[in-house]
Amino acid sequence: MLASCCGGPTVGSCAIQHSIAFSLVAGLSIDSPSRRLSAKRTRRETSPAPYYRKSTDVTADISSEARRLLIGTGCGVDFSRLVQLLDEEGYELAFCSDSESLFQQLDHRVGAVIATDRFLASAMASGPALTEQGDGADIPFIVVTDTQSESRADFLAVKRRLPEWVADLVILEQPIRPAALLSTVAMAWRSRLRQFEIADRLVELAEQQATLESLVEHLPVGICLIATNGTTVLSNPTYERYVPNRRIPSTDGRHAQRWVGLDSQGQRIPPDQFAGARALRGEMVEGADFRYYPDDGPELWTRVNAVPLYDSQGEIRGAALVVIDINAEKQNEEMLRRFNDDLEFQVKARTRALEEALEKLTLESQERARTEDQLRQSMKMDAVGQLTGGIAHDFNNMLTGVIGALDLMRLRIGRQQYGDLDRYMTAAHTSASRAAALTQRLLAFSRRQSLEARTVSVNPLILSLSDLLKRTLTERIKLELQLDDRAGLALVDPNQLENALLNLSINARDAMPDGGILAIATSRADIDETEAARLGGQRGRYVSIRVSDTGVGIPEPVLGKIFEPFFTTKPLGQGTGLGLSMVYGFVQQSSGFVSVTSEEGAGTSITLYIPLAQSSAVENGAIAASVDLTSGRGQTILVVEDDDSVRLLLAAALEDFGYQVHLAEEGQQALSLLDGLRTLDLLITDVGLPGLNGRQLAEIIQQKRPDLPVLFISGYAENAAIRSEFLGTGMSMMTKPFTLEHLAETVSAALDAQAETGAI
Repeated sequence: MLASCCGGPTVGSCAIQHSIAFSLVAGLSIDSPSRRLSAKRTRRETSPAPYYRKSTDVTADISSEARRLLIGTGCGVDFSRLVQLLDEEGYELAFCSDSESLFQQLDHRVGAVIATDRFLASAMASGPALTEQGDGADIPFIVVTDTQSESRADFLAVKRRLPEWVADLVILEQPIRPAALLSTVAMAWRSRLRQFEIADRLVELAEQQATLESLVEHLPVGICLIATNGTTVLSNPTYERYVPNRRIPSTDGRHAQRWVGLDSQGQRIPPDQFAGARALRGEMVEGADFRYYPDDGPELWTRVNAVPLYDSQGEIRGAALVVIDINAEKQNEEMLRRFNDDLEFQVKARTRALEEALEKLTLESQERARTEDQLRQSMKMDAVGQLTGGIAHDFNNMLTGVIGALDLMRLRIGRQQYGDLDRYMTAAHTSASRAAALTQRLLAFSRRQSLEARTVSVNPLILSLSDLLKRTLTERIKLELQLDDRAGLALVDPNQLENALLNLSINARDAMPDGGILAIATSRADIDETEAARLGGQRGRYVSIRVSDTGVGIPEPVLGKIFEPFFTTKPLGQGTGLGLSMVYGFVQQSSGFVSVTSEEGAGTSITLYIPLAQSSAVENGAIAASVDLTSGRGQTILVVEDDDSVRLLLAAALEDFGYQVHLAEEGQQALSLLDGLRTLDLLITDVGLPGLNGRQLAEIIQQKRPDLPVLFISGYAENAAIRSEFLGTGMSMMTKPFTLEHLAETVSAALDAQAETGAI
């Protein structure tokens, strides 16, 4: 199985790793993997550096040390001419007369040896020393021979006996021409120079390889070169610490599972996907993580890069692997994961606690809101009780006028005295109208009246309210009205405005226990951006209504709380804390705003800013005096009313108006009558009936007679927005009490709206 590994680019880049690996493999071609470079260092260590100088000109000046030529003399040859020529060329000459002298001088400083064949034959015959000589290896030998002599055969024998290291051999035949001699010596010397250059280059390469090997051996990462068969060619100690048997996966069955490779998703991978195996297939592998299980310790995490190595023909010759220790990184990741898990657990626990607390708070808030609503309604009714208690004598006076006038009328009719009946009838009607107006104001105060914004002239409204205000105030409080004719018309619900002014007047009264002045002033107010920002409102055109008193004033710390529900400075049992909050809410709903100024001991002014109406038509709901009370043309009307007196009044009035009337006390009776009516033009029903209420009854009847108009009558509406939410198509409403003129006009309007569809 191929050796393989895995890794990532934590230390250095793949390009650097590839360069290191290639250099290592290139070094292996110089020597075998098991050999070190000590043999190659020996030559450098035993050889002085400056023993030659490069030159392309053989006649150039060269130092005597670098031009030493060793000449073997003797054997009857006269070298005097040869010596003269060489000396003239500047060569340093050394002479040896026998083999012993030759051996002593034969070292790395010798550029070439010049000797005769007879001299060499004699030297070879003297012993084996020349064969064993090492320092003279690769020195060029120039052999001078006499082709005419019989020693030619001897020379050939000598040549065969020369040692193998004498590879550079040149033969010169006598007679020797000077040019040939000098050319041969120069050529031999150039050969010697090339030997020196090659030797120096080999030493440099050896030193570089030694440096590289030292670097690789001491790197904190594991380095490994594998051959194409998966065997390890080179590895450093760090790699061998991870891979004792130098193969991944291990060939030892006991350690086959020592390395566990993981992909980027943390899934285990098979051995053929290990980094080394993939690199031998030509892949560049980065960042494959491994868990390594040593025999004597906890698991270790490693990351390995692998790159393929190619020869000059582009064929894969092996792969380089770099193994990096990422144990600390994985430990930090595990610590971070545990920290995140713990943090998520704490966040979830805290979130659950907060959700539970929020749910509890929501329930408590809802319960509190229900309690506050109940308390607000209770205290509001208590306020209504206090208000009505203050004007009970006026209401009783009104009832006395009505009852007394009716009793007198009955008495005079019984005596057939008809002279003063009109006067008594007028008195009874006046008292009843005053009682009806007072009831309307009380209903508005209790928020049981319809909320309808319309164009209102505020000055007449305040004037009509002045009598009620005077009765509410004490005798020591003077009411002053400062009404500006240019104040204009306001777009507001008049009933709610009366309620607000009544609340403000009561608060002013309570702020002046020793008496004082209550002033109500109106004016036109054009509010710009600056003024709106100061007052806390919106720019626009308003009708301002200012209610001022000369009372005790409001302390500065309390001034910002006066519109809060249930806030009051009055003693317990004397105030609800709802009056000003109701005023504030009403003005806000009317698209206006409220401003307050107060000085402790000098009094308080509260100003209501009500939007100015765009229309100049005042909607006061007055009934025209010329209403025709006999406008009926025999139309059929079904009246459903549970109050006997009101039902009797409606029947008599409608019949006098010229209508045919059918009466019912409650809903089921009305449905029974409906089946027997061939035609029906209008349904008049009270809202608050026993059993089926008026709205439910109207829906049932309209299902049977879809175009039937309906007129509701009621003493109060169900809520402030009753007219927009309660009424459907073809429906209208009339509130009690009402005059005969109002009844006649409302019935006529309902029938006229239905006239286009015809009788049902």
